[in-house]
Parts: sequence; C-alpha cells; structure tokens
Amino acid sequence: MSEPTTPGGGPPPAPHAEAHGGALGGRLNWLRAAVLGANDGVVSTAGLVVGVAGATSDRDTLLTAGLAGLLAGSLSMAAGEYVSVSTQRDSEKAAIAQERRELRDEPDEELAELTGLLAARGLSAETAREAARQLTARDALRAHARVELGIDPDQLTNPWHAAWASFLAFTVGALLPLLAMVLPPADRRLGVTVVSVLAALVLTGWSSARTGASDPRRAVVRNVAGGAIAMGVTYAVGSLLGASGI
Repeated sequence: MSEPTTPGGGPPPAPHAEAHGGALGGRLNWLRAAVLGANDGVVSTAGLVVGVAGATSDRDTLLTAGLAGLLAGSLSMAAGEYVSVSTQRDSEKAAIAQERRELRDEPDEELAELTGLLAARGLSAETAREAARQLTARDALRAHARVELGIDPDQLTNPWHAAWASFLAFTVGALLPLLAMVLPPADRRLGVTVVSVLAALVLTGWSSARTGASDPRRAVVRNVAGGAIAMGVTYAVGSLLGASGI
C-alpha cells in the first residue's frame, strides 16, 4: 500500500503535538506550583542568608538561619498550595453537583443552554442543536461541565499533588543559596551566592516561559530583577544591624 501524500506530492505533515484541554490545564497547574516553589525557595532563602551574612560571617549562624528558612518556607508553601487547591477543587465539585441537579430537574432548559453556548462558539444554530443533542445523549453532565463550566470531571485539581510539588520545588530551590553561602571560604561566600542565585533565576525563568510557551526574556528579567532587589535590600539591612550591634 502506498503512503498517503499531500496534494503537492509530499508526505503529510506530522501530527500536531500541542496539548489541549485538561492536559494543558494539568500541566500549567503543576508548572505554576513548581515554578512558584522554586523561585520562592531561591529568592527567600538567598535573601535570608545574604541578610544574615551582612551582619555576621559565622558559618554556624548562616547554616542555622538557612535551614530554618528552608524548613519554614517549604512547609508554608506546601500548606498554602494545599489550602488553595483544595478550595478550588471544592468549588469545582460544587459546580458539578449544581449542574447535575439542573440536568435532573430542568433537562430541556439545560439542552437549550448548551445549544446556545455551542452557537456562541461559532456553530450555526442547526449544527449547535444537533451537537447539543448528541453530547447530551452521550454524557450530559460531562458536556455541560466542559462547555459551560470549563471543568473536566475526570481531571479535577489535586491538592496533594500541588502541595508536594511546591514543597519539593521550594526545598530544591532553597538548597542552592544555602550551600553557596556555607560551603565556600568566608571571603567568597557572598559573591558565589549572588552569582549562583542569579544564574538559577535565569534558568527557572527561561524554563517556566518555555514550558508555558511564552516569551522567556520577560520571565528572566522579572526573576533576576526580583532576586537582585531582594538580596540587595536584605544585605543592606543586615549590614546596618550588624554595624549597630543589634
């Protein structure tokens, strides 16, 4: 059997690999939690250890402060993500339950509503009616959840996934400035930490933008600028406090 060709005689184009629907939403949810966790881990821990380094050069003090910041930050990020995503999941479940009741009590009105939503997306009135009938006959709740609510009942947000992603990402991000501050000799700690942190922020900004199919330059500038400002401010405050003997 001959291979299919295009009208011009060449091979057909490769299948389009772009993610759609729930797959894209799930990927972006994981990306959001991981990127926020990593960035917070890098920036907050860097600001903490750089600020302490402005007041003292004692390695044990720097290590204690960094570990405390790492543990507190990772647990805080995990708890925050769990609460936030749990609230979102509860809202999704409530919306689906409401839609189930409406389909049970007002099926004709719901069919008309689905028809109108499909027509608003560019289908002709006749095509929208037929599509609404077929979707309702196949799985009315799923059709309304996806078209009306923008929710996939099989892919509700998972708070535990988001919490663990944030916890691990924050921990990994926080380890970089912590190790960069406590491992090198005292006279090189600050320089190594600043360079390492800025390089990490370039990488996380670029990675998040590429994964989300957005312009990496803006993400990199935001990350680097935010991290540099945080370290500059905390180092200045730590130096003033150290100089005053507080």
